[in-house]
Amino acid sequence: MKARKTPLRTCVACARETDKRDLVRIVRDSEGYTRVDPGGKAPGRGAYVCATLTCFESAVARKRLASALRVSLSEEDVERLRNEYEAAIADDAHAPRSGR
Repeated sequence: MKARKTPLRTCVACARETDKRDLVRIVRDSEGYTRVDPGGKAPGRGAYVCATLTCFESAVARKRLASALRVSLSEEDVERLRNEYEAAIADDAHAPRSGR
């Protein structure tokens, strides 16, 4: 059986290319609502960020997250996303890793 390619994605903050399961996806849906997508399969325009708060803050400060999602983010949106992001990386740290 042929081995599957590992899906690679690039962090919008630090430009590190890695396995998409090691990154956190943030998605903008068709109504323009942005949210963290822990499963990585929600429909909409997505942007990937490393699972560190440093990369998230860098992506917001340098406006790379808003640019990648093609949306303008208000302070309320950024704060809500920050809370969702922190919850997602905390959940990921506690989740057991399955074999790939």
